[in-house]
Amino acid sequence: MAGGHLHKRDVVKVAQLCTRATLFVVATIVLVTLWRVVVHDSSQTGDPRREALEVAAGKEINPPDHEQSIIDSPLYNDPIAKTLRLGKIKPEIISWNPRIILFHNFLSEEEAQHMIDLGRPRLEKSTVVDVQTGQGIQSKVRTSSGMFLSMSDRQNDLVVQAIEERISHFTYTPIPNGELLQILRYEKDQYYKPHHDYFSDEFNVKRGGQRVGTVLMYLSDVEEGGETIFPNAEIAPGQPTCSCGEDPKPGLCVKPKRGNAILFWSKTLEGAVDPLSLHGGCPVVVGEKWSSTKWIRERAFV
Repeated sequence: MAGGHLHKRDVVKVAQLCTRATLFVVATIVLVTLWRVVVHDSSQTGDPRREALEVAAGKEINPPDHEQSIIDSPLYNDPIAKTLRLGKIKPEIISWNPRIILFHNFLSEEEAQHMIDLGRPRLEKSTVVDVQTGQGIQSKVRTSSGMFLSMSDRQNDLVVQAIEERISHFTYTPIPNGELLQILRYEKDQYYKPHHDYFSDEFNVKRGGQRVGTVLMYLSDVEEGGETIFPNAEIAPGQPTCSCGEDPKPGLCVKPKRGNAILFWSKTLEGAVDPLSLHGGCPVVVGEKWSSTKWIRERAFV
């Protein structure tokens, strides 16, 4: 362009720019329209398109009012999504040293109650593993009551099977590497003193190698106390001291909440046992605490 006159090549450039701008505006309008149709303008109850988007994004939604909407929604009907509670479980890293992940909503209310009902009639005084024999022995270190599910429970109970599958999925470990699930009850003033889950002897590692990780599932809320404490966890400067029972103590504490679970690793990324994984169960002050534990081995547990 010179002297206020447009050359032919300038006209072509302007036309190209206008065409691109027009296409951009049209594309934007189309996208906005589609978004309004799929999300904003959809009915707030029972629209399977809106529900699918929200579930995939991890948003909790209320069940739709219309049964047909449930049937039409692919995520509601997918058996794997139901088993793994996809879109409902929220992972949160709460420590890097040791490595601890808190899974919100790992169990449903019904699953948590089912596990309590399985364990209650079979409870016995809790034991600790004897390093000489590998057998359970009673100890003042642990004052709860507990029981182990059987292989029959693992093979025949659909709820147990779903939980086993879920643990395997979120820990990236094979189901056979896990010991049988343990169910525990802590009543008032009962506790488990800080300890490591990994073994310091050669006898216990014969049944599948070292314990590499632990999944601890909370089956009940606790009115007061019952926290899981990691005394050696590295916490940020200025982080408040955790409450363990009624006593303030250094370290990281996790408050029991029904349906939540924590995964912590007993080995470092380099493969060495991690002393920072020291943990314990704080005394229950008010109420009772129900939990379920899965220990994961290096190889198939036998």
